[in-house]
Amino acid sequence: MHDLTFLDARYRWAVSYLRALIQAPPGPPPGTLPEVVRLRAQRRLERLRAFLSFLNDPHRSYPVIHVTGTSGKGSTAAFIASILDSAGYRVGLHVSPYLQVETEKLQIGRRLIAAERFADLVAELDEAVRSWVARGGQPLTYGEFWTALVFNAFRAERVDIAVVEVGVGGRFDLTNVVQPEVSVITTVGLDHLRTLGPTIRDIAWHKAGIIKPGRPAITGVTEPELLGVLQAEATTVGAPLRVLLRGRDFDHVLEEGRSYLVDRLHQRKYELGLDGDFQALNAALAVAAVRALSPELAAHLSDEAIAHGLATARFPGRFEIVQRAPIVVLDGAHNPQKLEALLTALDRLPQPGRRIVIFGVLDGHDAPAMAARLARQVDIAITTAPRAILREAADPDSLSAIFASYGCTALTIPDVDSAIETALALAKPEDQVLVTGSLYLVGQVREHWYPAADIVTQQTCWPKRAQRTATEAEAACRQ
Repeated sequence: MHDLTFLDARYRWAVSYLRALIQAPPGPPPGTLPEVVRLRAQRRLERLRAFLSFLNDPHRSYPVIHVTGTSGKGSTAAFIASILDSAGYRVGLHVSPYLQVETEKLQIGRRLIAAERFADLVAELDEAVRSWVARGGQPLTYGEFWTALVFNAFRAERVDIAVVEVGVGGRFDLTNVVQPEVSVITTVGLDHLRTLGPTIRDIAWHKAGIIKPGRPAITGVTEPELLGVLQAEATTVGAPLRVLLRGRDFDHVLEEGRSYLVDRLHQRKYELGLDGDFQALNAALAVAAVRALSPELAAHLSDEAIAHGLATARFPGRFEIVQRAPIVVLDGAHNPQKLEALLTALDRLPQPGRRIVIFGVLDGHDAPAMAARLARQVDIAITTAPRAILREAADPDSLSAIFASYGCTALTIPDVDSAIETALALAKPEDQVLVTGSLYLVGQVREHWYPAADIVTQQTCWPKRAQRTATEAEAACRQ
């Protein structure tokens, strides 16, 4: 967590209030029966629905686009929000998790909510919770409070439409109290096995849970077995499901270093503000989602708005280039599927002299397999231990041994700040520094370029004071 002691006292109170609600790790202990996990999740959803009813159902006061997926859901949500904002809508965007500061999870019109407004909203909801408990209601957990906070804030801020990213899974995620206008399922891969597994079909079933009766759903899932799970859900609830296929519906091209989505259906080419070959699917899903809105909701949508929204979309920590000479890439690839997409995207960059990776993940992810995959692509590995409340990092010494076994120069530096300082000291201008493994790690390393205090006060993930040179500023803007 970051030092915010020099920020407004009321904002610090709000952050402390939220963090005090964190009671235990989000996942169950190993060996917990799936039935027990589902029962606990269902009870959380029931409690949240009851509390939202107490608040007069804020989540039903505006239309919602709901986005889930193992990989790409955050970027897809960012693309959707950017398009709608470019069309003139007042858009609320909820992403999960945040990288550096809590206000990243509550954005209005592509701006982080102001610190003082955030504190007001937390205080108002705290008062409502106290009244709720006094009338016999159960206290809310961290996730329940946060979800209610977001939905209540969007109503208070009078958004025209909200784009809501799922936290984990979908069917039993706390955001799944909404009745979306459109549901988007980006991909299905192996992640969060303790809560969503044990098989990939189980994970697909969880993702399919956001498909709602009669409402259109869009997906980038094409594997027959997994797509069958989604199609079965859509058939059961009576929802039309559209499947996007690369080569048939969309493509990705690079021209003079710029990234473009090719929309084959509408014979259009759109520049993308987020780099990486994998962003083509996310952008295609975003375009399909906004086009699936009802005519009444899409009244102000135009091709110009789509083009501007895709070109100006930003999302921190996802294939984000924060420095040149040496080039530094931040990407929260915390599962094998994300890691493969990251490595493919890196191949599109100029070949570095050496690749130096800073790698660290939280316990519970498939860290050994990811380290072994990375080891074949890097020259120097620095393993570290990202910090998270009530969660342990995977042992950096064990990860370092895996890298060394593949012939990499391996260093163990548990302190994240020291790890990035060491990497930058080792790197020559022609080298590449890659920071990956955990979004917590990316958020902590990102502090080197974009201090959390500046992000809060300037209400943007790209505060001006942090941009060191014109070249780096331009690179940051493209991310």
